[in-house]
Amino acid sequence: MDDIVVGPLDLAARVDDALAVQALAFGLTDDEIGVRRQIVLRHLRSPGARALGATTEDGRLVGFVYGMPNDRHHWWATIVEPYLRAEGNDAWLDDAFVITELHVLPAYQKHRIGRTLITTITDGADEPRSILSAIDTESPARALYRKLGYRDLARPVHFPSAPSAYAVMGALLPLPR
Repeated sequence: MDDIVVGPLDLAARVDDALAVQALAFGLTDDEIGVRRQIVLRHLRSPGARALGATTEDGRLVGFVYGMPNDRHHWWATIVEPYLRAEGNDAWLDDAFVITELHVLPAYQKHRIGRTLITTITDGADEPRSILSAIDTESPARALYRKLGYRDLARPVHFPSAPSAYAVMGALLPLPR
Protein backbone atom coordinates (compact mmCIF):
# COMPACT_ATOMS: atom_id res chain seq x y z
CA MET A 1 0.00 0.00 0.00
CA ASP A 2 3.01 2.26 -0.52
CA ASP A 3 1.18 3.92 -3.42
CA ILE A 4 -1.47 5.45 -1.10
CA VAL A 5 -1.11 9.15 -0.35
CA VAL A 6 -2.85 10.76 2.64
CA GLY A 7 -3.47 14.47 2.38
CA PRO A 8 -6.00 17.28 2.44
CA LEU A 9 -9.31 16.45 0.78
CA ASP A 10 -11.78 18.89 -0.76
CA LEU A 11 -14.65 16.88 0.66
CA ALA A 12 -17.34 19.13 -0.80
CA ALA A 13 -15.98 18.49 -4.30
CA ARG A 14 -15.52 14.75 -3.67
CA VAL A 15 -18.52 14.08 -1.43
CA ASP A 16 -19.91 11.44 -3.79
CA ASP A 17 -16.57 9.61 -3.92
CA ALA A 18 -16.35 9.72 -0.12
CA LEU A 19 -19.89 8.44 0.30
CA ALA A 20 -19.14 5.59 -2.11
CA VAL A 21 -16.27 4.61 0.21
CA GLN A 22 -18.54 4.91 3.23
CA ALA A 23 -21.29 2.90 1.54
CA LEU A 24 -18.93 -0.03 0.91
CA ALA A 25 -17.12 0.21 4.24
CA PHE A 26 -20.22 0.79 6.36
CA GLY A 27 -23.00 -0.75 4.28
CA LEU A 28 -25.27 2.16 3.36
CA THR A 29 -28.37 2.08 1.20
CA ASP A 30 -28.94 4.59 -1.61
CA ASP A 31 -31.46 6.43 0.57
CA GLU A 32 -28.97 6.66 3.44
CA ILE A 33 -26.32 7.99 1.05
CA GLY A 34 -28.69 10.76 -0.04
CA VAL A 35 -29.34 11.79 3.55
CA ARG A 36 -25.68 11.63 4.50
CA ARG A 37 -24.67 13.75 1.49
CA GLN A 38 -26.67 16.67 2.89
CA ILE A 39 -25.27 16.09 6.38
CA VAL A 40 -21.66 16.09 5.14
CA LEU A 41 -22.17 19.28 3.16
CA ARG A 42 -23.77 20.95 6.17
CA HIS A 43 -20.93 19.83 8.46
CA LEU A 44 -18.34 21.30 6.11
CA ARG A 45 -19.77 24.77 6.80
CA SER A 46 -18.89 24.40 10.51
CA PRO A 47 -15.92 26.45 11.73
CA GLY A 48 -12.77 24.35 11.81
CA ALA A 49 -14.19 21.44 9.78
CA ARG A 50 -11.55 19.67 7.74
CA ALA A 51 -11.02 16.46 5.83
CA LEU A 52 -8.23 14.18 4.70
CA GLY A 53 -8.31 11.58 2.00
CA ALA A 54 -6.29 8.48 1.15
CA THR A 55 -5.85 8.24 -2.60
CA THR A 56 -4.13 5.93 -5.04
CA GLU A 57 -1.60 7.23 -7.56
CA ASP A 58 -4.39 7.63 -10.13
CA GLY A 59 -6.50 9.72 -7.71
CA ARG A 60 -8.98 7.05 -6.58
CA LEU A 61 -10.29 7.79 -3.09
CA VAL A 62 -9.91 4.67 -0.92
CA GLY A 63 -10.39 6.23 2.50
CA PHE A 64 -11.30 9.48 4.20
CA VAL A 65 -11.75 11.14 7.54
CA TYR A 66 -13.38 14.37 8.50
CA GLY A 67 -14.09 16.17 11.70
CA MET A 68 -14.48 19.48 13.45
CA PRO A 69 -14.31 21.13 16.84
CA ASN A 70 -17.30 19.97 18.87
CA ASP A 71 -20.28 22.25 19.27
CA ARG A 72 -22.73 21.26 22.00
CA HIS A 73 -25.56 22.61 19.80
CA HIS A 74 -24.88 20.18 16.94
CA TRP A 75 -27.27 17.25 16.60
CA TRP A 76 -24.67 14.60 17.51
CA ALA A 77 -23.65 16.37 20.71
CA THR A 78 -27.26 16.83 21.82
CA ILE A 79 -27.87 13.10 21.40
CA VAL A 80 -24.74 11.87 23.21
CA GLU A 81 -24.75 14.49 26.01
CA PRO A 82 -27.29 12.74 28.31
CA TYR A 83 -25.39 9.45 27.96
CA LEU A 84 -22.08 11.14 28.74
CA ARG A 85 -23.61 13.06 31.66
CA ALA A 86 -24.96 9.81 33.14
CA GLU A 87 -21.38 8.48 33.16
CA GLY A 88 -19.89 11.74 34.50
CA ASN A 89 -18.16 12.37 31.17
CA ASP A 90 -20.10 15.28 29.65
CA ALA A 91 -17.10 17.62 30.03
CA TRP A 92 -15.60 15.71 27.09
CA LEU A 93 -17.98 17.64 24.84
CA ASP A 94 -16.06 20.84 25.58
CA ASP A 95 -12.77 21.64 23.89
CA ALA A 96 -12.78 18.43 21.83
CA PHE A 97 -12.22 17.64 18.17
CA VAL A 98 -14.90 15.26 16.87
CA ILE A 99 -14.01 12.56 14.37
CA THR A 100 -17.26 12.68 12.42
CA GLU A 101 -16.53 9.95 9.89
CA LEU A 102 -13.58 7.65 9.20
CA HIS A 103 -13.90 4.99 6.51
CA VAL A 104 -11.54 2.90 4.40
CA LEU A 105 -12.56 0.59 1.56
CA PRO A 106 -12.50 -3.04 2.75
CA ALA A 107 -9.76 -4.03 0.27
CA TYR A 108 -7.51 -1.32 1.75
CA GLN A 109 -8.17 -2.01 5.44
CA LYS A 110 -5.44 -3.44 7.69
CA HIS A 111 -2.73 -1.41 5.95
CA ARG A 112 -2.51 1.44 8.51
CA ILE A 113 -4.54 3.80 6.31
CA GLY A 114 -7.24 4.41 8.93
CA ARG A 115 -4.56 4.91 11.59
CA THR A 116 -2.72 7.42 9.39
CA LEU A 117 -5.93 9.30 8.59
CA ILE A 118 -7.05 9.67 12.22
CA THR A 119 -3.63 10.50 13.65
CA THR A 120 -2.92 13.05 10.93
CA ILE A 121 -6.23 14.86 11.31
CA THR A 122 -6.01 14.95 15.12
CA ASP A 123 -2.38 16.13 14.97
CA GLY A 124 -3.77 19.31 13.38
CA ALA A 125 -6.40 19.86 16.08
CA ASP A 126 -6.13 22.81 18.46
CA GLU A 127 -8.26 20.99 21.03
CA PRO A 128 -6.62 18.87 23.77
CA ARG A 129 -8.83 15.84 23.16
CA SER A 130 -10.83 13.96 20.55
CA ILE A 131 -14.19 12.23 20.70
CA LEU A 132 -16.06 9.94 18.33
CA SER A 133 -18.84 7.41 18.20
CA ALA A 134 -18.52 3.89 16.88
CA ILE A 135 -20.88 0.95 16.64
CA ASP A 136 -20.80 -0.75 20.04
CA THR A 137 -19.33 -4.05 18.99
CA GLU A 138 -15.84 -5.47 19.22
CA SER A 139 -14.77 -4.50 15.71
CA PRO A 140 -11.41 -3.77 14.08
CA ALA A 141 -12.35 -0.06 14.23
CA ARG A 142 -12.91 -0.16 18.00
CA ALA A 143 -9.64 -2.07 18.44
CA LEU A 144 -7.81 0.61 16.43
CA TYR A 145 -9.35 3.39 18.49
CA ARG A 146 -8.29 1.67 21.72
CA LYS A 147 -4.72 1.27 20.43
CA LEU A 148 -4.72 5.01 19.75
CA GLY A 149 -5.74 5.84 23.32
CA TYR A 150 -9.51 6.18 22.94
CA ARG A 151 -11.53 4.80 25.82
CA ASP A 152 -15.25 4.23 26.24
CA LEU A 153 -16.99 7.28 27.72
CA ALA A 154 -20.59 6.09 27.33
CA ARG A 155 -22.29 2.98 26.03
CA PRO A 156 -24.70 1.87 24.78
CA VAL A 157 -25.73 5.08 23.04
CA HIS A 158 -28.84 4.99 20.84
CA PHE A 159 -29.20 7.39 17.92
CA PRO A 160 -32.67 7.94 16.46
CA SER A 161 -33.29 5.62 13.50
CA ALA A 162 -29.94 3.82 13.95
CA PRO A 163 -30.52 0.08 14.32
CA SER A 164 -27.29 -0.52 16.27
CA ALA A 165 -26.13 0.80 19.61
CA TYR A 166 -23.01 2.98 19.64
CA ALA A 167 -20.19 3.75 22.04
CA VAL A 168 -18.85 7.26 22.52
CA MET A 169 -15.08 7.17 22.91
CA GLY A 170 -12.55 9.83 23.83
CA ALA A 171 -8.78 10.25 23.81
CA LEU A 172 -6.33 12.88 24.89
CA LEU A 173 -4.31 14.44 22.09
CA PRO A 174 -1.85 13.87 20.62
CA LEU A 175 -2.76 10.26 19.96
CA PRO A 176 0.00 7.79 20.86
CA ARG A 177 1.95 6.16 18.08
